[in-house]
Amino acid sequence: MVRANGAVSLRELARVVQTSEVTVRRDVRALEAEGLLDRRHGGAVLPGGFTRESGFPQKSHLATAEKTAIADLAANFVEEGEAIVVGAGTTTQELARRLARVPGLTVVTNSLLVAQALAHANRVEVVMTGGTLRGSNYALVGSGAEQSLQGLRVSRAFLSGSGLTAERGLSTSNMLSASVDRALVQAAAEVVVLADHTKLGTDTMFQTVPTDIITRLVTDDPPPHDDRAHTELQALADQGVQIAVAGAAGASGGDEVPARRQQRALPGPRRGQQVPAAGAGLRTAAVLGDQGAERERARVADLRRR
Repeated sequence: MVRANGAVSLRELARVVQTSEVTVRRDVRALEAEGLLDRRHGGAVLPGGFTRESGFPQKSHLATAEKTAIADLAANFVEEGEAIVVGAGTTTQELARRLARVPGLTVVTNSLLVAQALAHANRVEVVMTGGTLRGSNYALVGSGAEQSLQGLRVSRAFLSGSGLTAERGLSTSNMLSASVDRALVQAAAEVVVLADHTKLGTDTMFQTVPTDIITRLVTDDPPPHDDRAHTELQALADQGVQIAVAGAAGASGGDEVPARRQQRALPGPRRGQQVPAAGAGLRTAAVLGDQGAERERARVADLRRR
């Protein structure tokens, strides 16, 4: 299946061979040890190291429940009347579908999929960059896209990528995509990264957003056995990244996060503060409490005044 499609999800493998994802994960790990495939993003891809990138058809079937939960939660950080940028990716496409209900919103994007998701939203203005179309992810890239972003200023950017580590930050496998993502970041006062737990600890070829530029990470709750993801979350929090975690179980579309979904924030230290001693537990707090929402509205109002 990997040879035929380039990539396959663990969920699809479990369905085809009629066994559990736990069993499939163990077998995929054994195949990776033999050099027959690489584990990536909740599935497996052909071996290729840093340079290989899955296309949209493969990515759209990987970690779908996690992406839905992340999009549900990320939509709550967008206020009415805001101007934001949204980068290309399957997770940002899920976010765009939820932003269609936010009145007075202006969305700048280089993604045809994001624009399509918002095409019939009467209360949302969509501004597209110029550039050359990359058919593999339906994104506009190149100097035309970058030049159209010059002089732009918005409140925040929502970006995805191929990998995220505390050491290098967000990265992607394509040089042109990385260059446009960096231009999107320069236009925003804050940077919000959307990445499911399978991308945590994964490093790819081109850095797009250094860790010290990331304001917030919105992710899903890693499985208990995924030590790499948990370690990476702690390291990101220690470097000052605000981390919002939404459980994927029971995820559904819409503006509000269902009450039954587990939500928690993993606040890191402020930039310049002393990092807690190793081994300190991750602190948890409600992501969307009334006081937090009020502070967020006040912060957005201050950004607009400035």
